[in-house]
Amino acid sequence: MIAYLNGKLAYKSPALVHMDVNGIGYEVQISLNTYSRIQNMESCKLLTFLQIKEDAHTLYGFFEEAERSLFLLLISVSGVGASTARMMLSSLQPEDVQRAIMMENEKMLESVKGIGAKTAKRIILELKDKLTKHKDTGIHLSASVNNTIHEDALNALITLGIARNMAESSIQKVMKNEPLLQNLEELIKKALKTL
Repeated sequence: MIAYLNGKLAYKSPALVHMDVNGIGYEVQISLNTYSRIQNMESCKLLTFLQIKEDAHTLYGFFEEAERSLFLLLISVSGVGASTARMMLSSLQPEDVQRAIMMENEKMLESVKGIGAKTAKRIILELKDKLTKHKDTGIHLSASVNNTIHEDALNALITLGIARNMAESSIQKVMKNEPLLQNLEELIKKALKTL
């Protein structure tokens, strides 16, 4: 119903903002990911999703389409509500959530408050195929830093003469054990040790 809001940020907090759009104030629930992008702005455009329940109409805002698309996929999983999806997008970057699902990394999903083993399994089961199909549409996150590190490490290992499939699996092992690893050299060294 409301696709986006474009206006002044009258109030900002890590969980919600008040947007003044031509004199009308909208309360918009946001993730920490979105907050980190807008915290220094005075006005912005937020993509939105309006959730209508019997007792409340809640507006959720997102800085990027990739985050909104992932949010909509997450709430399509039974047992994952909007607040849980927002918690996931506050605890992890959207590309980390996507990677955890694609690589079936339950531990990374379980690190989010409110996500247990059963829910993590269900999210992976229900969304892995959907994310694979979405790769060429709304949720294309390969421009992210982490995927670049993954690609760079893979290219380095291939250059060293390691077969692509072996290199890929060793990088995945390292990323599964250390999902927040950001250093390319560390990743390459640890991947070499797992071969």
